[in-house]
This record gives sequence, C-alpha cells and structure tokens, in this order.
Amino acid sequence: MASRSSILLVMVALATLFVVGSCTTPLTFQVGKGSKPGHLVLTPNVATISDVEIKEHGGDDFSFTLKEGPTGTWTLDTKTPLKYPLCIRFAVKSGGYRIADDVIPANFKAGTTYKTTLSI
Repeated sequence: MASRSSILLVMVALATLFVVGSCTTPLTFQVGKGSKPGHLVLTPNVATISDVEIKEHGGDDFSFTLKEGPTGTWTLDTKTPLKYPLCIRFAVKSGGYRIADDVIPANFKAGTTYKTTLSI
C-alpha cells in the first residue's frame, strides 16, 4: 500500500500539470497604423497562430487570406473596401482552426486593439 507522502506527491504533481496545462492567453488583434477599409494590417497578441483568413460581414466563406509579415503582422490589400464587421479564422500551431466572430468593427480605428472571446 502506498504511503501518505507518495499519494500527496502524486496529487501535487497532477495539480501542477492541470494548472500549467490550463494557462491560456485571451486573444486580441491590433489594427495596424495605416489600415483603412481596403488595406488591413492585423497584429495578434500571440505568436502561435498561422493561416489567417477573413470573412466579410454577410459572407458565406473565408475568402480573403492575409499575408504573414516578418514582425508578426498579417496584411490584406483589396481593390474594394471590405464589408465590416470581420470574422477571423486562423490555425493554432498546436492544432486545429479557430474562428473569432465579428472582431474588427465597421468603425475600427488604426492602432486600436480589439478583444475576441477566444483564449489561446
């Protein structure tokens, strides 16, 4: 039969794994300076995302793919202004895709950080 100290040690180890494994960061996107309706620069507050795509308001699919920049920014240039608010879909480097609905509003301001309901 296991001693009390062995059981206590196992319980502490499991509790530590649970706490460390459940630490997440609320996801935000900052709209970069110089952004306007047809030119969008986004900077997420986490570096663990990839394959960022945009769906316009009323759109059926994520039809705009943003280009990743060297400084953790994601850029999109379009010939016509986008229809806001925008939904953002992205891959999480640990696996799977996530969708943040209506993150960037129609009256967005460059330099402003917008919160999502997601944590990464």
